[in-house]
Amino acid sequence: MDKVVNILLVEDDNLDVIDVKRTLQKMHILNNMIVAKNGEDALRILNDKERSHETDPDIALIDINMPKMNGLELLSAVRKMDQWKDLKCFIITTSDERVDRMAAKELGISGYIVKPLKLNNPS
Repeated sequence: MDKVVNILLVEDDNLDVIDVKRTLQKMHILNNMIVAKNGEDALRILNDKERSHETDPDIALIDINMPKMNGLELLSAVRKMDQWKDLKCFIITTSDERVDRMAAKELGISGYIVKPLKLNNPS
């Protein structure tokens, strides 16, 4: 039986949410996805004591440019939380700016993906 990956997608654009879901489906990556519209919503989800720990995210896919709390602010907050400081976080953004890449790298990201998604299926 294939492992199901729990993903926290932090993305404010509905079309990008659909694109990520479609890309994961095409790559045959089984997942349970929770979508947050901004960094504040993501922190609420991560801090929700009522949420089952079976749905704890294995990875987070985080857009940089969002309202209320952007992706870099969210990453900074997550890295300060004992429970989530080691969460594998990937930036998924339209920004290919060096300053954004460097700021994300300093916050310990696992990868930086520039939209639109162009992932190759390994099979």
